[in-house]
Amino acid sequence: MQHFRLSFILSFILMALAAWWGYSNGGSTGALHAIWIAGVLGVLEVSLSFDNAVVNATVLRNWNPFWQKLFLTVGIIVAVFGMRLLFPLLIVAFATGLGLVDVWNMALNTPDIYSAHLSGAHAQVASFGGAFLLLVFFSFLFDRHKKLHWLGRGEKLLARYGSVGLGVMLTLIAVFVCVSLMPAAERYSVLVAGVVGVTIYVGVSWLSGLMEEDGDDGDAGMGLTVMRGSIAGFLYLEVLDASFSFDGVIGAFAISSDVVLIMLGLAIGAMFVRSLTVYLVNKGTLDEFVFLEHGAHYAIGLLALIMFSSVHFHVPEWFTGLSGVVLIGLSLWSSMRHKALHGVQSEG
Repeated sequence: MQHFRLSFILSFILMALAAWWGYSNGGSTGALHAIWIAGVLGVLEVSLSFDNAVVNATVLRNWNPFWQKLFLTVGIIVAVFGMRLLFPLLIVAFATGLGLVDVWNMALNTPDIYSAHLSGAHAQVASFGGAFLLLVFFSFLFDRHKKLHWLGRGEKLLARYGSVGLGVMLTLIAVFVCVSLMPAAERYSVLVAGVVGVTIYVGVSWLSGLMEEDGDDGDAGMGLTVMRGSIAGFLYLEVLDASFSFDGVIGAFAISSDVVLIMLGLAIGAMFVRSLTVYLVNKGTLDEFVFLEHGAHYAIGLLALIMFSSVHFHVPEWFTGLSGVVLIGLSLWSSMRHKALHGVQSEG
């Protein structure tokens, strides 16, 4: 439990803040309601981001201690206040042309209007996040250095003949399909968002390549180029977190319209996701359960397709969260079968 000690301490503090906020607006009943909502939102965030924790762990396990600590300290501040609070405010500010202070007042005083503006930008955010996450999935799927293949020969052939260029091409096709589902007035902004998602992924990959040590294989893909820890790797994980977090923010408004409680609840969940990442790294869980990384990446690929589809079709939040849990559960079961037959075997 030592890996989760800080999360429990900070969660207690955040729960106390939620209780104070609820009490100041509704007395004792308001305090109890606020504690309940913050707890539910924390659980929601963990359920939606478990695959994010596994992917984070696959990157962090080979980082040097300095970059690990930076991600788990500065990174959590960025994750909580940047991605769960500032990022949605910036989106609404961009969509409405208002200043951040005005948007913050809107979120506090007229949360329904704020939520409507945030939901109105869903298509653009889904296009951006879907493009970035799909490239994360393709980078893993087309990695020729993988020794184990969860889905057997088909996955092995994809790893052998796939490439970064093929991943970019398929992702751009997905963006164009997404754009075709939109009304004419929104197609340009959705297209731009998707292209920006691709550009940021390729840009961070390029930056990672510049920082590689001599002798590394430059064609190894993002999965290897960010492994040792660098500003590029840090940016990669933060953009990955942003792609995951917006879905949680949108889903949170189905539970509460109070932006303060949403921030506090999602912050609790984000802390436990970070602690879970540390646990997976320190316990060597990914080396012991060899297909867990595969399950998380397939969950990311499915999430990317869900995000693209959600610009036109309604996809329930429970399906988004449950699909990831099912894939990770199946990969965990496959890992235990593999361990029983072959013992522990790291992908290396």
